[in-house]
Amino acid sequence: MIKMLNRQVGYLILIIALVACSAKSGKDSGTQDVAPVSVEVPVFDADSAYAYVERQVEFGYRVPNTPAHRATADYLAAELKRHGAAVEVQEGTVTAYDGTELSIRNIIGSFSPEKKNRILLFAHWDTRPYADNDADKSKHRMPIAGADDGASGVGVLLEIARQVGQKLPDAGVDIAFFDAEDYGAPYWAQTSDEDTWALGTQYWTRRPHKPGYRARFGILLDMVGGTGAKFRHEMFSEYYASGIVKQVWETARRLGYGSYFVDEKGGYVTDDHVYVNRYGIPSIDIIACWRETETGFPPYWHTVDDTMKNIDPATLKAVGQTVLTVIYEE
Repeated sequence: MIKMLNRQVGYLILIIALVACSAKSGKDSGTQDVAPVSVEVPVFDADSAYAYVERQVEFGYRVPNTPAHRATADYLAAELKRHGAAVEVQEGTVTAYDGTELSIRNIIGSFSPEKKNRILLFAHWDTRPYADNDADKSKHRMPIAGADDGASGVGVLLEIARQVGQKLPDAGVDIAFFDAEDYGAPYWAQTSDEDTWALGTQYWTRRPHKPGYRARFGILLDMVGGTGAKFRHEMFSEYYASGIVKQVWETARRLGYGSYFVDEKGGYVTDDHVYVNRYGIPSIDIIACWRETETGFPPYWHTVDDTMKNIDPATLKAVGQTVLTVIYEE
């Protein structure tokens, strides 16, 4: 994703002009202002999620067309199956910004696939081939470990899959790991085409794993494991699915995680959820938003320092328990 938090006003106006006729209210975005039903929600295991993050990093750089990428894909599909999901691995080829053909795998695990009332949880599992935001320019063409940017969201969802496999919620749950999200054009490509990002998700929207697939709403997890992370309202999420944003942030506050889920506006982030929204599923992005950096992202974003040293089980817990509670209270 070309994760830029400060968008130009003109671009926002264009977006509004294109989609204003189909803008969704909070109620239409999959939530209603009703008190949550009292249900037993599983306890999210932060240590388990941390181990899932660490295991992905151990595979190495999960860059498409590499052995580490293929091995990680096999592992993710096997873990979803082990937890009881019906798994589909969508294999395909996409073209990167520079013409490189990338062999991708979108991995989708479905719980209670027979149910029509469904929730989509998703994250990208690949890692960026370039550390193009590193302070050391000599490292700009080096790949990143992606402990937070990629592995953290997947780690949380694998732990959620483990819990869902033990106790099914009322709604059907689909967990999607989308590929080739972070292969977007670097600065030296001299292009501002944002569609060079999220290639796996774009592929899926053209060829969903189930013809006509629909979910009531979707939640994207991206960079959800960093120490000191703050999650502010991502503004494409507010536009397309404000009701879901409200539901998730209020749930977090009720659970005692208000210091993580800050009730403030963040920025506009071009991420996987943008394309899922365009497909027709109202979706939000839970993503770290930093006020202290120029990019609006953690200081290790797209650098060689995106390693396990930045991952905090407490952050994984705040996100994971919040999302678990949302899906079990549906």
